[in-house]
Amino acid sequence: MDDFAFARVLHVLGVVLWIGGVAMVTLVLLPALKRLSSPAEAMVFFTDFRRRFAAQARYTTLLVGLSGFYMTYILNAWHRFTQWQYWWMHAMVLIWLLFTVMLFVFEPRSRRQSNPASQQNITVQTFAEIQRKHLILLILSLLTIAGAVAGSHGWLIPGGGL
Repeated sequence: MDDFAFARVLHVLGVVLWIGGVAMVTLVLLPALKRLSSPAEAMVFFTDFRRRFAAQARYTTLLVGLSGFYMTYILNAWHRFTQWQYWWMHAMVLIWLLFTVMLFVFEPRSRRQSNPASQQNITVQTFAEIQRKHLILLILSLLTIAGAVAGSHGWLIPGGGL
């Protein structure tokens, strides 16, 4: 297996673990927590779960970022960022940046500032809002994945550069 194929394998595995985890949290965990009788207990569980998942997501987003950069470098595909027909490459970088900032900046900051007393004020609506935000991120991520798979197999939007 050459370096490029290995990088692609790592890239795809990283995306599967990362976005698959986001899907599980969004579509399975949050709806289940919303139905628990005590929103405060649900938030304690979610906070512990999020801390563990965030660690896994940090590793996979780093793997995805490094492998994506490497593949772009090997292919010398930097010019694609000047062409709208490769919109999915822009979307991949934007999704990656968004999650990277969330995982490496906002999540650790919120954990440090977390106050156990504030978890007593959690409501069912809090989980609905968390789920709504996760659903938006999941939809954007899935559209990006679909565009990347289609685009990397030749299904490009006609047009030129920026």
